[in-house]
Amino acid sequence: MFKFTIETKDKTTKARAGKLVTPHGEILTPNFNPVGTQATVKTLSAQDLKDLGSQIVLANTYHLSLRPGADVIEKMGGIGKFMSWEGPTMTDSGGFQVFSLGVAQKEHVVQDIHGRKMSKFSKSVFLDPSDFSLQLPAVTKTRADKEIQKMKEARVHEEGVWFYSYTDGKKIWFDASESIRLQEQLGADLIVAFDDHESPFWDYELTKLSLERTSRWGIASLEAQKRKDQLLYGVVHGGAYEDLRKFSAGFTDKYFPAIAIGGSYTSKEVLYHVLDWTVPYFQDDKPRHLLGIGEVQDLFEGIARGIDFFDCVAPTRRGRHGNLYIHPKNGGHKENNFTIQITNARFEVDPEPIDPGCECFTCQNFTRAYVRHLIKADEQLGQRLGGIHNEHFIINLVKQMREAILDGRFVEMKDEWLQ
Repeated sequence: MFKFTIETKDKTTKARAGKLVTPHGEILTPNFNPVGTQATVKTLSAQDLKDLGSQIVLANTYHLSLRPGADVIEKMGGIGKFMSWEGPTMTDSGGFQVFSLGVAQKEHVVQDIHGRKMSKFSKSVFLDPSDFSLQLPAVTKTRADKEIQKMKEARVHEEGVWFYSYTDGKKIWFDASESIRLQEQLGADLIVAFDDHESPFWDYELTKLSLERTSRWGIASLEAQKRKDQLLYGVVHGGAYEDLRKFSAGFTDKYFPAIAIGGSYTSKEVLYHVLDWTVPYFQDDKPRHLLGIGEVQDLFEGIARGIDFFDCVAPTRRGRHGNLYIHPKNGGHKENNFTIQITNARFEVDPEPIDPGCECFTCQNFTRAYVRHLIKADEQLGQRLGGIHNEHFIINLVKQMREAILDGRFVEMKDEWLQ
C-alpha cells in the first residue's frame, strides 16, 4: 500500500530523488507540502493547488478536531473529500499546537495523569532490552520540580495534555491514543505520532524530560493505530543537544516506518547541525520529513542533507502580507530571504510582474504596482495573488531541485542560489 523508493542519489551530497506511493497517488520527492491548517491553504482552493503543481496537502489535527470536528469530516468521507482534494493528504499530531498555543506560554509541568510527580528516566519507553544501550545519562528532575506552576492554556502530564479550546473554552484531553484516533477519523494517507514539543529556552535537563515523553507517546501512538492504510511517522526531538538528537533518531528509525524531524533549533546553524547528526541514523528506504520548514535556504540545505519532504505556512503567510519570493536573477539572495516587500514605495508604479520569468497566474497577469495597491488596500484579492505566487514559487523550486538531482547538477544549482 505504501512504498518508498530512491531513484537517484547525488554523488556529492546526501540529496536524493525518490517516489512515495500512497493510496491516493504517488508523490515525487523532494517535495514541498502546502499547509492547509483548517482544511484550506489560506485563500487557495484545491483546484488552485492542483494548478500550482502541489502533489499533497497537510492539515492540522488539533484545529480540525475543534472545528468542525473529526466526526463531521469522517462522515463527509475524510479530509480529502471534505476539501475536494483528490491527491494524497497528511495530518500532523497536534503536538506543536498544544505547545505553541498553550505550553509555550509558561514553563513545563511534569506530572503523570493522576497528578503525581514523575521520577527519573523511565525504561518503560523501550520495547526490548537491546534498547537499553541507547539510554542517555540519567538526569534528575530538580529543576523541573522547582518550576512547576499553574498553566492557564495547557497543562502537560506524562500521559498527555489538558488544554482549553480556543473556540468555546472547553477543557480537552489530548494524548497519543486520542491523536491517532482523530487522525484515523480524518483519514489522511500520512499521519504523525503524538509528540511533546520542547522549548528552545529549556536547558538539557528539561529537554531530555520532554524527549522521554515524546518517546513514550510515540510507542503509545504505534499501539493505538488500527488503520493499515495510513503511514505513521515518528518524530525526532531533542532540541539543540547532539546526544539527545542522535538518541531520538535511532529510536525513531527503529520503531517507525517513516521519519519526521521536529522540535526547536534556535538558529539555522543549529537546524543544519541537527540534520547532520540525525540523518545518518535513518534507513534509506524510509521517507524523511522536516516538519515546519520551508524557506529557500533551508530547502537547499535540507535536501543536501538527505531530507525528502518539507511543509511550512511561510509561503501563504508571507504572500498575504506582500512579502513575495523572487529568483536570484531578479535580486533574490540569502540576506533578503529571496523576497521583496511589495508594499515598499519603489513598487508604486512598477510595471513588471512580481518575479519576471515566473509562470504563475499572478505574474502572468498582474504588475507589481497592482499587487502593491491591493495589499496596501487590504483587499482579499491581493492576499490571494500573493499566496498563489509564493506557493507556486516554492513548490516548483523544489521540483527544479528534484530535476537537478536526477540530472546530476544539484550542487551547481545550490551554489547558484546560495552563493
